[in-house]
Amino acid sequence: MKKVLFATTALIATAGMAAAEVNISGYGRFGLDYNEANDTAALDNTSSTNITSRLRFTFDATTETDGGVTVGARARAQFENRDGAPGTGVFNGAQFHVAYGGLRVNVGNIWGAIDNMPGFYLETRSVGIGIDGAGFNSLVANVAGNGFDWDTYTSAGAGRNGIEALYSVGGFSGHLSYSQANGGAVPATSANGTERTAVHVAYTFGDWTAALGYQDSNVATEDKLIFTVAGDLGQFGVRLAYGNNQDAVTVGGVAQDVDKITLAGNVELGAASTLVAFVSDEDNPAGTGVGGTDGTAFGINYSYDLGGGVSFEAGAVESSTDFTTVQAGLYFSF
Repeated sequence: MKKVLFATTALIATAGMAAAEVNISGYGRFGLDYNEANDTAALDNTSSTNITSRLRFTFDATTETDGGVTVGARARAQFENRDGAPGTGVFNGAQFHVAYGGLRVNVGNIWGAIDNMPGFYLETRSVGIGIDGAGFNSLVANVAGNGFDWDTYTSAGAGRNGIEALYSVGGFSGHLSYSQANGGAVPATSANGTERTAVHVAYTFGDWTAALGYQDSNVATEDKLIFTVAGDLGQFGVRLAYGNNQDAVTVGGVAQDVDKITLAGNVELGAASTLVAFVSDEDNPAGTGVGGTDGTAFGINYSYDLGGGVSFEAGAVESSTDFTTVQAGLYFSF
C-alpha cells in the first residue's frame, strides 16, 4: 500500500534522539451490492440493490527510544454506507504498541489472535468477496446464526480494549491476546462482561504456512479451534481452513458444536487479473434449507489491476442459507 508520509523525520534530529514518524494511509471503495437476503419479510423495507462504499484513513505514529525500543499508536477514521442506510463517519478506539526485535505488545483496540491468523481470510482486497466482503462466508469461525464472536481490530468503534503479545523468529510466529468487556451498567452488581483469551502459533516452511489457533471465552458459544494451511504455488495459490465452533448452536435445549471447512484457491490470469474462489461446508445441526443453517457456501472474486493502486473488483456468493450476493465496483488505496 502506498503511504503518504506526512513527517519523514518529524520531531527533531537532535543527537541522542531517534526521529519520530507520523504516517497516514488508507483506501476507498464504492460499487453496487445486490443482496437477496434483503427480500426476506424481516427486511421488506430494504432494497435488494444498494450502493456500498467506504473511505478509511489510518493514522500511525511511531518513535524510538535511545535503546532501540519502538513505541507507537494507531487510530482510524472511517466513513461507510451499506444496505441503503445513511452514511456514517466515526473515529475508532486507539491501539498502542511497544516493539523490540521480534516481540510486539499491543494495548487498547487489539488485533486478536484468531483474526490475525495466517490463512484465515481470503487473498482479496476486501479479504472476502466483492467490494465489502459480502458477508465473509468463507470464514470458518463464521457460522450461520453465530458469527464474528472473536476479537478483531475494530475500525468503526471502541474495539475490545485488551492486551496482546506477538512474537516471530525465523519461520515461527505466535500471538496471544486477552480482552475483557465491562459488566452490566447497574451499580453494585457483579455481572461480568465478555472475557476472551486466544492464541495462535504459525510456522512457514518454504512456500507453505500452517497455523493453529484457539479461543476460550466465558460465553460458552464463543469457544473455537481453528486450523489453516496455505501454499503459494507461483501462479496459483491454495488454502484449507477448518473451524470447530464449540456449543455454537442449541438444538432441543442441548448445546452443539458446528464444524466448518473451507477450501480456497487463487490464480493469476495474465499480468493484471486475479481470480479467487472458495467453497465452504458447514455441518450445522440446527437446520437446513432456505434460511436454515446447514449446507454449502461458495463464492468467486475477480480483480483487475488498473494501476496506481486502483482495481476493479467483482464477486458473487451463495451462502449456506441459500441467499445470493453479487457486488462490483472500484477499490483504491493510498
